[in-house]
Amino acid sequence: MSDKYRHELKYLIKCSDRDLLKLRLKHMMQLDPHAGEEGYMIRSIYFDDYWNSAYNDKEAGILERSKWRIRIYNCQDSSIKLERKKKFGRYIFKESASLTRDEAQRLIEDDYLFLLKKDNNLLREFYVECITKLMKPRVIVDYDRLPFILPEGTVRVTFDSDVRAAVLSDDIFDEDLPTLSCMEAGKCIMEVKFTEFMPRMVKDIIPAGAVDLTAFSKFGICALKTAYLHGFSYYEETGTPRSDAGGIV
Repeated sequence: MSDKYRHELKYLIKCSDRDLLKLRLKHMMQLDPHAGEEGYMIRSIYFDDYWNSAYNDKEAGILERSKWRIRIYNCQDSSIKLERKKKFGRYIFKESASLTRDEAQRLIEDDYLFLLKKDNNLLREFYVECITKLMKPRVIVDYDRLPFILPEGTVRVTFDSDVRAAVLSDDIFDEDLPTLSCMEAGKCIMEVKFTEFMPRMVKDIIPAGAVDLTAFSKFGICALKTAYLHGFSYYEETGTPRSDAGGIV
């Protein structure tokens, strides 16, 4: 776990630009060893408190904010992390702790007393958050990621496509969860993260037509799409999304 805040830049680009950049980046950077040629699927279930603080802080543009999530890859239980992501403007700081499948399921079901027995500060802090703020799972976010890394400057360039929100259930290991698309057709998100510096060659590959997404959040758009304030049961009860829900334009 890094003890430094990292820079995080986000851009909305065309999928056609992404395909061209993939060809260039293969000769400039390394494909993340955890990813195949087509990358991997990320699923995160986000938690929020009684007052919807994570969502409301994001919507209000609060400069310093944080959110909690459980993250898995390809709907598998081989790597399960509880993460807290702190954000300060364009800087991020991420902490994580490993969970078993049973532990993840217990947290989703509001059973968090076992965290007191864990020898991990982050897990203990989450326990305090659950007790004092009534944390609950609120939205599941899925997307496909293709990641490239550069050891110099700890640079990481990722392409996130097909951002979607899962509905009707909070079973994060269910590969067949129904989802709602939250992205504009033909677009994807390019993220650039770095600690020390961003090399000039990385700056130069950002497409000319890229839209700077300073305040963009996959969590935020999926929260809108799924009627966040209603919870997971909303679709079972109504069968319809909120009338003002929509993807990124």
